[in-house]
Amino acid sequence: MSVVEQVLGRLDDTRAWQEPLYRDLHAHPELSLHEERTRALVAERLCALGCDVVEIGGGVVGVLANGPGPVVLHRADMDGLPVTEETGLPYASTDTAVDESGATVGLMHACGHDFHVASLLGAVELLAFEPGVWSGTFIALFQPAEENAAGAQAMLDAGLTSLIPRPDVAFGQHVLGHEAGVVGTQSGPVLSAGDSVRITVFGKGSHGSMPHLGVDPVVLAAAIVLRLQTVVAREVDPTDFAVLTVGSSTAGTKSNVIPDRATLLVNLRAYDVDVRARVIAAVERIVHGECAAAGSPQPPTFEYYDQFPLTDNEADVTATVTEAFRRHFGPDRLVPLGRIPASEDFSRVPDAFGTPYTYWGVGGFPAGQGVPNHSPFFAPLIQPTLDTGTEAIVVAALAYLGKDNQ
Repeated sequence: MSVVEQVLGRLDDTRAWQEPLYRDLHAHPELSLHEERTRALVAERLCALGCDVVEIGGGVVGVLANGPGPVVLHRADMDGLPVTEETGLPYASTDTAVDESGATVGLMHACGHDFHVASLLGAVELLAFEPGVWSGTFIALFQPAEENAAGAQAMLDAGLTSLIPRPDVAFGQHVLGHEAGVVGTQSGPVLSAGDSVRITVFGKGSHGSMPHLGVDPVVLAAAIVLRLQTVVAREVDPTDFAVLTVGSSTAGTKSNVIPDRATLLVNLRAYDVDVRARVIAAVERIVHGECAAAGSPQPPTFEYYDQFPLTDNEADVTATVTEAFRRHFGPDRLVPLGRIPASEDFSRVPDAFGTPYTYWGVGGFPAGQGVPNHSPFFAPLIQPTLDTGTEAIVVAALAYLGKDNQ
């Protein structure tokens, strides 16, 4: 019996509590940086499994030490989204919360973070119950606030790097709309860098019947929106990747009042930091230019927020994990993940330690029936998704910690 088979031999026992825990987490999502209930559940189970537990920066870390050897970190995110669930599941969330604007919003685990938490807790138990076949340290890091790119940095700002051992390798995974039971890997850039920008441009208010006495920021904003569409089409090399989306344009309150300002919300994505820098520079140049052309009475303002780093999988680590997956899952269940234009803040943690990492995907839906993340209908199959996610963490960890690999 291989080390992996021995550790996974208790999966039936783990599944007995893991599935009910998953349903409970799904029914009770929490907004970013408000994951108190989830954190408490995680900390309680980590303590029961014999981990040294550290609660820090809104997250919780379990350190499972088992003699000399490599240090492996796996991260799971915990936060839900302000989405009203429409899955019809018997364990669907009906919870609500008050968001930062003061509005009451529905809550949903519409991005699979409940699977991530349950899978990692299951992997910790499986490793804790078979200490004889592996050696080293396994770190289970449960992170808040991935959705707004604040959680990893919050844990780092609170002193994470000085409170846990430096990992030799780090992992992350995500449930996606692929077929349930498959895992996907990708070397190099896998998730894009992402930036949101709040751009405010200024006009001069006037009566709607007297536009010559004002400077119309609505027309100015419209000109900017159209011109921004040329950035990717005409300023980015066609062999490079970039996305620029204007997701919101707001100005004014009444049809016959020319307002004094307009606000654009812009989202940027790129797989290359130089491309990202060029796109940002182009956006700012265009906005300044259009404001000058319109006679704007003051310069525009730019507020950058929800900024996500590039997720760039290290080649050797990815090759090691991919081969371990191939041996365990077989070639039919291992698929190329490809590049995904969504963004993550996972890489901030290994980058802070100077640790190589890889981040893979796990399918969660019937073949041909995948639902995109963040949809109110996002309802991955509990099985085989939960087993696959748990097994993937164990298999990747044992590729470094297993005594037959040391």
